[in-house]
Amino acid sequence: MKMKELANKPLKELEAMLADSRLKLRDLRFKDASRQLKDVRSIRETRQLIARLLTLISAQKNK
Repeated sequence: MKMKELANKPLKELEAMLADSRLKLRDLRFKDASRQLKDVRSIRETRQLIARLLTLISAQKNK
């Protein structure tokens, strides 16, 4: 997702998305370790999404 799309979401929804993204990243890493993952780029995209979410959550909490 883009930052503009994420910026309009409430804090609770961002935190829920963060938890889901962390679970997804864990699953992707397990699949990569067992050589079942075809699209390795999805790990990078998930990490970037987590970073975006953390940035927005931090910004909203500091308001």
